[in-house]
Amino acid sequence: MARKQQADAALERTVLELRQLLEETAAQLRPFPPFPGAFFTNAIEVEAEAAENNERGCVVVCEDGDLYELKMSINFSDEAMDPVTAREEKLTKLEDLHPRDYIALAYEALTRMTEQLMERGG
Repeated sequence: MARKQQADAALERTVLELRQLLEETAAQLRPFPPFPGAFFTNAIEVEAEAAENNERGCVVVCEDGDLYELKMSINFSDEAMDPVTAREEKLTKLEDLHPRDYIALAYEALTRMTEQLMERGG
């Protein structure tokens, strides 16, 4: 049991360090790029096969350095007849991730943000 507790503690330390790195990198990347195809959302897609979940939609990192699920839809109701007002973009913060999933997603998010910074010359 002691080794499992040590391993759990190591995962938690890694999560805390990655969370800080995400916040710092996201702050450096401002202004954040718009998400492709979105009208209202500035975010970078995070693709991490190790943390795939069929129930989770598109995972993105946003300007605050946090990870979110992004769901986009179009709702043509009587009130919304143009594409802008019919567009729905919903960000849901991923708060209940297992530490191993968070680590995989955070690493991928850091990689994507670093690529963006390198493209900008920063």
